[in-house]
Amino acid sequence: MDSILPGGAGLLPKWQLFVSATAVFNFVQNLVTLDLTRRVYNNVPPSSVTALQARTFGIWTLTSAVVRFYAAYNIENPAIYQMAFITYLIAFGHFGTELFVFRTARINPGVLSPVIVSSITLAWMYSQWDFYVRS
Repeated sequence: MDSILPGGAGLLPKWQLFVSATAVFNFVQNLVTLDLTRRVYNNVPPSSVTALQARTFGIWTLTSAVVRFYAAYNIENPAIYQMAFITYLIAFGHFGTELFVFRTARINPGVLSPVIVSSITLAWMYSQWDFYVRS
């Protein structure tokens, strides 16, 4: 089992792989059902969360999963590290604005999870740049 896990030092590469895998699950669920997506965007009528919107969100989620997967196995590459960091910035910005600007979501586990994951990972990646990216 260890042979398929990222070989980088520390836990951040394994965390990137875990977050990437959960994003793939989220991508699939966005294709097959609106139930979980409607739980996230829970401050609008359910009919406002459409299949098209869910699929579009799913494609973004898959794109971020691919970037984070590459970061898991190439954590020392500054460009990939920065791209992964930016995916978390975008996620934090998206969910933050949906909560506090557009108000399409109320605080619940479906929206808190990505806010917590993105904010913790942003702080972690920012603080660990010198450890992983040896310039």
